[in-house]
Amino acid sequence: MHLTGTKRIDPQALNIKEQVVSINRVTKVVKGGKNMSFSALVVVGDPAAKVVGYGVGKAKEVPSAIRKGIEAAKKNLRRVNTLDTTIPHIVLGRFGSGQVLLKPAPAGTGVIAGGPVRAVIQAVGIPNVLTKSIGSHNPHNVVKATVAALEMLRDKQEVADLRGLALEKL
Repeated sequence: MHLTGTKRIDPQALNIKEQVVSINRVTKVVKGGKNMSFSALVVVGDPAAKVVGYGVGKAKEVPSAIRKGIEAAKKNLRRVNTLDTTIPHIVLGRFGSGQVLLKPAPAGTGVIAGGPVRAVIQAVGIPNVLTKSIGSHNPHNVVKATVAALEMLRDKQEVADLRGLALEKL
């Protein structure tokens, strides 16, 4: 569910933190032998601005793959609607066979999440949330499902505008 027509977020104006989620060594078999290269999945975000993005970089060396992943992630930034310390409502994000369930949590709970989901949630800067990864454990699918779930979050004003109601009637 990619929203078209959204304006691009400028990464220069943000205090972006990067986190490498997974590094994969890939081999291509050719006539002369095996060509080795690396693929890096990177999540970037600004917790203060509630912005997150992910990217994949591929190169012959790990540092250049990570650098390419960071550049790709900065071109793929999204803003997330949150409440003070948690998310507004329960949401289920899907990508491929990976599903991620996000639930609001009271203050003091912390981030209850595993590897790839934790990386995305911490990059956004949500301090209290409960998560459950369902289906595929492939980090690529899990990260994309988490971002899809975060994109589905709506604040009260947006829901009121969509329904054509006053904010008090919700």
